[in-house]
This record gives sequence, structure tokens and C-alpha cells, in this order.
Amino acid sequence: MTVSATDSSMDATPTLDIDPLLDDPATRIIVCCGAGGVGKTTTAAALGVRAAERGRKVVVLTIDPARRLAQSMGIDALDNTPRRVKGIDESAGGELSAMMLDMKRTFDEIVEAHADGERARAILENPFYQSLSAGFAGTQEYMAMEKLGQLRARDEWDLIVVDTPPSRSALDFLDAPKRLGSFLDGKFIRVLMAPAKVGGRAGMKFLNVGMSMMTGTLSKLMGGQLLRDVQTFVAAMDTMFGGFRTRADATYRLLQAPGTAFLVVAAPERDALREAAYFVERLAAEEMPFAGLVLNRVHGSGAPQLSAERALAAAENLDEGGIVDQEPGHAGVRDSSATSPEADPAPDDTSESESGTHAAHSVEQVTAGLLRLHAERMHVLAREQRTRDRFTALHPEVAVAEVAALPGDVHDLAGLRAIADRLAASDAVEPGATPDEFARSDQPVG
Repeated sequence: MTVSATDSSMDATPTLDIDPLLDDPATRIIVCCGAGGVGKTTTAAALGVRAAERGRKVVVLTIDPARRLAQSMGIDALDNTPRRVKGIDESAGGELSAMMLDMKRTFDEIVEAHADGERARAILENPFYQSLSAGFAGTQEYMAMEKLGQLRARDEWDLIVVDTPPSRSALDFLDAPKRLGSFLDGKFIRVLMAPAKVGGRAGMKFLNVGMSMMTGTLSKLMGGQLLRDVQTFVAAMDTMFGGFRTRADATYRLLQAPGTAFLVVAAPERDALREAAYFVERLAAEEMPFAGLVLNRVHGSGAPQLSAERALAAAENLDEGGIVDQEPGHAGVRDSSATSPEADPAPDDTSESESGTHAAHSVEQVTAGLLRLHAERMHVLAREQRTRDRFTALHPEVAVAEVAALPGDVHDLAGLRAIADRLAASDAVEPGATPDEFARSDQPVG
């Protein structure tokens, strides 16, 4: 199958224009979501670099535990505090900061901000709280919502780019407010709150009389000390629970607001695009503002008109020609030198002749190898095209930006700029173009 710009169904797909999205002052939050290993962190960082160099004051928040973002931005380490990124062209008035979500530190900051000193200390030192804040299921997503709300409330940046965790958990932060509300309003928490609300021995008597079977079971499951730690934690946090839910609901509404744009990042592979379809459908169900799909690491070819079949046939012809010509050719040279009365070639002439023959065969072998590599690349292009066609058939309304694959990994600002250039100008590149050809195209930088 020959993949070209003329027979690609992507021509009928709406194009995702990145620069207007980044330049629009009404765009305040961009959320990048997608499966793991598709270049989501790199895409978020590249968007941040491009937006900053086009005049926006940007902060990139990564929830992915990988350290690639810090490395690519030249920062030794990212933490819960936004760090200014050096090396950004700020001539347009923009700037770039980056940070990595520290789940426990974010939780600690909430406690310190919403509880007096003695109660905050009691909460922070509580063993159950320390376990909860370090890795309780769903805590990371909720803390991501909290941190996003904090950044937006500070109004220090006019654009926040959020890099989410991989796989389907990338949208778990949409469920965090609902899950937290269900947890805080649930019977389990109300039972644990009862002793503290009634107070002292009377409270424990109430709990023992009213829920003796339940507490006995909980003690067996959790252990008596853990149960007491949980009760102490709940008692200390009682006055803060409403604030958690209120802030989470406010952040959820912020994500639904027109100033937010969700980008789904995927690779042109079956599993990744299946996940992308899930994200698209989920965002629609949640009524979240969806901007489009970033199709990352798309392969190309400098000779799309040469099909895989023709390339393989040419390679076989070269191989067969070399096999046929090799021995008779050498024999012919030796026989003619031995029988011709007029020719008496010097040893040096014979050596040069044989050397030329070997060089010709070497060129043919290299050419055949390159043709086979081209055939493999064309098979990859055909497979990627079929995968894209399936997605666009299911979601023809989704705007798409294709990003040509880079020859190597991105590990610095120059690499992020290259990704951003490809992302912003994806509609100007033919599907068959190679990454090197695209890099030579006349595209603005920054």
C-alpha cells in the first residue's frame, strides 16, 4: 500500500490549530491526557515552551512521576514549587515555570492553611494521615485538583498546562470530587466521627453499643491501633471536610469552563488510539471542553511514491544480479587474461579490476539493504494509516494535529522547540514527509 497525501483520509479530518489556541488570552488551562508512553509529558512541555516564547506567562504542572520534564527544561529537579525555566526567549514578554506535583506536600499545605497550629500538628503527626497523604488510592488525583485550583487562584500565570498520569487513570481526577464526597458523606466516616462528636467515654460507649459488630470487624481488619488512629484523624479533620469538597467542586467547574482546553495525546498505534477514543468519549460525557487530538510520533518517508512491493522487488533484482554476475564475471576476467595473446595485464591492473568489481557489488548490497529498510518503513506507514482511519471513522469531528517523529529522544529545550514547531505546523507537512525534511521546512521558531 502506498501512503501519500492524496489518498490519505486524514485530508478530510479537521486540523487542530495549536497557535491560535495558545495565543488566545481566553485559554487559561490546557490539560494533556492520554495513554502511557505516547509522549504526553513532552507534548505538555513543548506547548509550555511555545506559549511562553509567544508571550504567555506559563506554568507546566506534571503529575507524571517521570523526571524527563525537569531534564528537558534544564532544571535539576522539580518539586511542589514552580521553578523558572532558563533559556526561554522572553522577548515577546512571556515566561515559563515548571513544577511536579508532590502529593504529600500538597496535602500538608492544605492542612496547614485550614487548621490552627495545634490541630494541624495533630493531623500531620497522625499515622493514618501520614499513610493517607503518602499514597492512599485516589489521593494523587484529588491533590492534582487542589494544586490546579491553587495555581489558578494565584493568577500569577495566564496559562496552566497540566500533564496527567498515564493510562485511563489520567481522567481519574475528574472523579476525585465525587469520590471524595462519597467517602466523606459515607456511613463509615459518620461512624468514625460519632465518638468524637459525642465525646469521651460516652462517645465510645455509644459506638460500642450501637455498632459493636462493625467495630469488632474493623478492629480485626484494621487493627485496634489503626482504628484509633483513623478515629483521631477524622475527629481532627472534621471541620476541614466541607472545604475539601467545596474546593474540589470549584476546580471541577473550572475544568468545564470555556477557558479550559483538553488535548488527547496518542501515538498512531492501535492500543493508544483505542485509549484516545475512550478519552474523547469520556470528555464528551463529562461535558469537558475538548480541543482535539495530538497524534504523536508519526512516521514518514522521503519517497512515498515508491511502494514497499516495488522496493522489495528492486532489492531482489540487485541480489540476484550480484549472484549471477559474481562468479562468471570473475571467471571471465581470469580466462581472458590467460588466453588472449594480445593482452598481458600487469598484476596491478588485475587488482584494480577485481577491486572495482567488489566495490560495485558492495554498492548493490547497500542499495538493496536501503530498499528493504524503505519497504519496512512503508509497511509501518500503511499500518499507521489504517489505525488512523479507524479512529477518524469513529470520530470524524475530532480535530487532529500530527507530529512527525524525531530521530532521537527529546532531552533539552531545543528538542522541545522542535516538537512544538512540528505540532504547530502539522497541517503544513505532507504525511509522507520525513522528519528531516520537516525540520528543513521554513517554519517559525518560538
